[in-house]
Amino acid sequence: MNRRPTPLWQRLTAGALAVLMALPCTAQAQVRLPALGESASSDLTVGAEKRLGDQIMLMGRRDPSYYDDPVLLEYLQSLWNPLVAAARQRGDITTDTDDAFAWEIFLMRERSVNAFALPGGYVGVHLGLIALTTARDQLASVLAHELAHVTQRHIARSIAPQQTASMVALAAMILGLIAASQTGNADMANAALATGQGAAAQGQLNFSRDMEREADRVGYGILGAAGFSTAGMGAMFEKMDFATRLSDNGSFPYLRSHPLTVDRISEARSRALLDSAAPPGPPLQHALMQMRARVLMDDSVLALQRLGGETSSPLLVDRLAALYGGAMAATLLNDHARAEAQVSEGLRLAVTAAPREPAAEAALHLLQAQGRLARGDAAGALVSLDTLPAGTGKRPALLLRARAAADLHRAAGGTGAAAEGLRRVTESLQTWLADHPQDATAWEALAGTSQALGLDLRSMRAGAEARAAVGDLNGAIDRLRAAQAVSRKDGGQDFIEASVIDTRLRQLVAQRRQIALEARNGN
Repeated sequence: MNRRPTPLWQRLTAGALAVLMALPCTAQAQVRLPALGESASSDLTVGAEKRLGDQIMLMGRRDPSYYDDPVLLEYLQSLWNPLVAAARQRGDITTDTDDAFAWEIFLMRERSVNAFALPGGYVGVHLGLIALTTARDQLASVLAHELAHVTQRHIARSIAPQQTASMVALAAMILGLIAASQTGNADMANAALATGQGAAAQGQLNFSRDMEREADRVGYGILGAAGFSTAGMGAMFEKMDFATRLSDNGSFPYLRSHPLTVDRISEARSRALLDSAAPPGPPLQHALMQMRARVLMDDSVLALQRLGGETSSPLLVDRLAALYGGAMAATLLNDHARAEAQVSEGLRLAVTAAPREPAAEAALHLLQAQGRLARGDAAGALVSLDTLPAGTGKRPALLLRARAAADLHRAAGGTGAAAEGLRRVTESLQTWLADHPQDATAWEALAGTSQALGLDLRSMRAGAEARAAVGDLNGAIDRLRAAQAVSRKDGGQDFIEASVIDTRLRQLVAQRRQIALEARNGN
C-alpha cells in the first residue's frame, strides 16, 4: 500500500473539533463528571454529542482508509471490551452515556502511529500504532486513555455553552467538506482545513494538559481494573518518547494531539513502580497481530519481498512472528507453496509454547485457511477452520467459511453436500446479523451466499443493508427499490422478504430525509 496522508475525514474532524476546543472553557478537569442538571448541563448534551459522532461516522465509514480486517479487529475488540466493562464497573460510564454512546472501536489502514476519540463513543486506531507496540498491555493502555477521554466527556466539556446550538452546523460543515474532497478538489479541502489548523495551534492541539492528565489517571485505573498490566502505560510512553527522539518526521500524530510532557512520563513511571501491577499478558498472539498490522499497512511488492519468514532470534515469539509475516506476505505474492510451508511450521512451533496460547494457534489456523482460499483450495480451508481451538472468536471464521462454502458450491454445480453447507453458513450469517446489524462485511457475505442459493430478494436486500451500514443511504435505497421491482415481477412469491424490503425502504428514506432536514436547519 502506498503511503497516503492522514484520511481527510479524520483531519477534518480533528480540525473542526479543534475550533471548538480553542474556545473559552468554563468546565474544570475532575475525576467524575457532575450530574446532568449541574454545571455540565450547559455543555454539549449527551444526545447532541451522539448525533455529532454518528454523523461523522456515517461518512467516515466510506473513507478508503476505514478498514475491516476481521482478524485484527477481533483482536482489538478482545482488548476494548474488557476496558469498557471495567469502566462500567468503576462508574466511569454513566447510565446516560452507556445507553446513548456507541462504544465502538475501528481500524484505519494508516502507517502513522495514531489513535483518536470521536464524539459519541467512537475510537479509531491506526495500523501503525499496533505495529509499534510490542505487548498487548501497551496497546491496551492507549485504548484505555482514549476511552477515558470519552467517559470523561472531554469533547463536551471543552465546548462553551453558546456553541451547543452549532453542533449540527458543524457536522454539516464536516460532511460538506468530505463530499468536496471526494470530487478531488484538493484546493477546497486545504482551504477548509486552514481554520481548523490555526485553531488547533491556539487551543494547544486537541485537549488541555489537565484533560490529558485526567485521561492518564482514569485510563490507568480502567487498565488495571480490566486485568491488564498497568506497567504497559509507562512502557508505551517510553517507547513513543524514544521513537520520536530518533525521528520526528510526522509519523507520530498521536504525540501532536497528546503531547508527552515530563510530568506525564514521570507520573506513569511512578505509578508502575508503586502499583502491584498484574503480570504482562501472554506474548504470542500480540506478536502475530503486530506482524499482521505491519504487513497490511504496507503491502507493496518490495515490502512483502522483505518478509521471508526468517529471523536470527532464538526466541519462540520472534520465530512465530517471522513465520506468520512470511506466510502472510507469501500469500499476497501468490507464492502459495511457501505460505503453506511457513504457516504449517508456525503451527508446529505454537504447540510447543509453555503455556500454550490457543488464541495464537487460532490466528495461525485462520491464516492457513486464508492462504488455502487464495490458492483455490476451499475444502482445505474448511479443514483449517474445523480445527480451530475451542473459544475462538466467531466472526473471522464465519466470514472465511462463507467464502469457502460459496467456492465449493460453485465447484459442485450447486448440488449435494456443498449446497447444504452453503445453506448452513447462510443461516449462520443471518443469525450473526440479527445481533450485529451494522456489520457491512457480513451483509456482503450474506448477499453472496444468498445469490449462490438463488435467493435473489434476500441477496438484494443484504446488498442494500451493506450500503446502509457504511453510510451510503442513496445506494441502499436504490438497491431496495430495485428489489421491490423484482418482487413485483415474480408476483410477490417471497412475501416475507418483500415485506421486509418495503419496511426497510421506508425507514431509510425517512432517515435520509431527517439528515437533510438537520443539515438545512444547521446551515
